[in-house]
Amino acid sequence: MELTRAYKFRIYPDATRQAEIDERLILAQQFYNKILENSIESYKNGKTKVSMAQFNRFVKEAIKDDKKYLRLYSQTRCEIEFRLLKAYQNFFRRCKSGKGKRGFPRFRSRDRYNSLTYPQDNGSFSIEKNRLRVSRIGTVGIKLHRIIEGQIKTLAIKREAGEYYAIFTTIIEKTMPEVKDINPVGIDMGLKTFAVLSDATAITKPNFRKDSRKRIARWQRIVARREKGSNRRQKAKDRLNNEYQAANNQQTDYLHKITAQLVSSGYTSFAMEKLQVQNMMRNHRLAKPIQDASWSRFRQLLSYKAESAGMEVIEVNPKDTSRTCSNCGSIQEMFLSERIFLCVRCGMQKDRDYNASINILKRATAGHAGSHAQGDMASAVQQASKSRIEELRTYSASNVAGEAHIL
Repeated sequence: MELTRAYKFRIYPDATRQAEIDERLILAQQFYNKILENSIESYKNGKTKVSMAQFNRFVKEAIKDDKKYLRLYSQTRCEIEFRLLKAYQNFFRRCKSGKGKRGFPRFRSRDRYNSLTYPQDNGSFSIEKNRLRVSRIGTVGIKLHRIIEGQIKTLAIKREAGEYYAIFTTIIEKTMPEVKDINPVGIDMGLKTFAVLSDATAITKPNFRKDSRKRIARWQRIVARREKGSNRRQKAKDRLNNEYQAANNQQTDYLHKITAQLVSSGYTSFAMEKLQVQNMMRNHRLAKPIQDASWSRFRQLLSYKAESAGMEVIEVNPKDTSRTCSNCGSIQEMFLSERIFLCVRCGMQKDRDYNASINILKRATAGHAGSHAQGDMASAVQQASKSRIEELRTYSASNVAGEAHIL
């Protein structure tokens, strides 16, 4: 089986190489906007078809008008065309479905175009010890803090908050281990508690973005006061981006550790709700907490780690999982503020999220022999996984950050 993986490394360009990267990022941004401008003009003239052949004509026209675009690597120019084509395809798809904002492709400012992609490993880049050579840029230092596994397919040079990174995409041929699904677990994602498992394990985590919100607000005010186009404004913007990046890095690091812990805790599959996060964020009261909870990122990390371990993440219909009694199956109305589920029919009383996690697991295992909703498993598996599950329950996130913990 082929697995796609990405590796991100910090690179250290000197002043000359840094100027080369910055210059090509500006050229790439201008090149993107030029093709978009030509496509809009073509639409106004009655030509509505959008295709790579049309974009190729625009590229020839743009290079003919200004030879500076030849300073971009040829395949990097092709990748920019693919970016814009994908933006158009997404726009037409949303128009056809009638769901959400249509989102016509927009012109990019310099602050919103921060990566160059080399889509093929055909000699355009190479790694020798701790040095990375990139076509049209030169050789830069790179910190290879881990071994790159698999065949390298693409390279992206990215600028984030004044720092530079190299992102390699690889293809790995791997034989998946066979894991018998005898100990599945349901996961209910929440806001007050990050997640509750169907075996009553509750996971909480610190809100890194909330903790850094005051610092972010302070630097937003400073940026607003600085004169546009000035060096002081750019330095303030870099500092603001650093605050955002620090919070995101903390959150991503925590999610990596939690998902790795779950995969190694003796569970054999994971059941989750198939949540439409973008639609849920339309509720302005819940949008910020949902974004801070990083549900989509958690699901993404858990999915690829479970896949590598031969396990499966099963997504179920989220309808009424919180309002259904996990004991008798009756459905009753509940306000979001009610955190205890008390069944009016059978009298069962459970934490709202714990009850939902059991329902999620039941839906995922429907039709299978036996029910794992209450954590039933073979005694051998129970003994093998007992210590790891206990470790997950008592795991202290003080190794990650501050006050985080898992109950």
